[in-house]
Amino acid sequence: MGMNNIVSDVHKLEAAKSAMQELDISTGAPLRIGLGTGSTAKHFVDLLGARVAEGFECICVPTSEQTAEQAGSLRIPLSDLDHLDQLDITIDGTDEITADLSLIKGGGGALLREKIVAAASKKMIVIADDSKSVETLGAFPLPIEVNKFGLMATKNAIAKVAGALKLSGDLLLRKKADETPFITDEGHLILDACFGRISNPKELSNELLQVPGVVQHGLFLNLCQNAYIAGANGVIKLSR
Repeated sequence: MGMNNIVSDVHKLEAAKSAMQELDISTGAPLRIGLGTGSTAKHFVDLLGARVAEGFECICVPTSEQTAEQAGSLRIPLSDLDHLDQLDITIDGTDEITADLSLIKGGGGALLREKIVAAASKKMIVIADDSKSVETLGAFPLPIEVNKFGLMATKNAIAKVAGALKLSGDLLLRKKADETPFITDEGHLILDACFGRISNPKELSNELLQVPGVVQHGLFLNLCQNAYIAGANGVIKLSR
């Protein structure tokens, strides 16, 4: 791990530690928590596991098989949204975040479950290192989860939507290291849209969801309430 990655990982841990204060909610019942996916969320799950070992009562819904495996190994009680209709809080990382707490997520491929869990929560809290802070979304490619059926038709329809919004750039089918297509936990494909600066995320979000082959996309708008962003000068809390 290079020096920059080590520093970044330290910052991710600091953000996760800061978000632990969000769990100080008195509900009179075990806290219902959505557990995010990715390198920063992994730190939070580790911290939560340590707290559970000390007697903290919670029941959690993981946003990926990867997170479920980690949480299970730490003996964190797990459930799903068929048994818990609403969650108290979700803590997750992000790939990009703006000052108004708009996000791009999905770099790890769990965006569909992440959005379902976030939307089912009273609060979504984001944890990140300051490299994820941006003025405008879009430098990070926007993940778009699509059905396998009709892939080229869906890709062409997305390109048409983008063109109408004066966005352009490659739509790249996400692949694994062995060059086979990346498959999400739900059995879908991901197109990474290299649009660059997205000046109107709301409009793009709405238009993408009208494309029949699009399952979901990585624009998380009006979902995040608080964010803890860690950098060389400590942790900054942002609120919407």
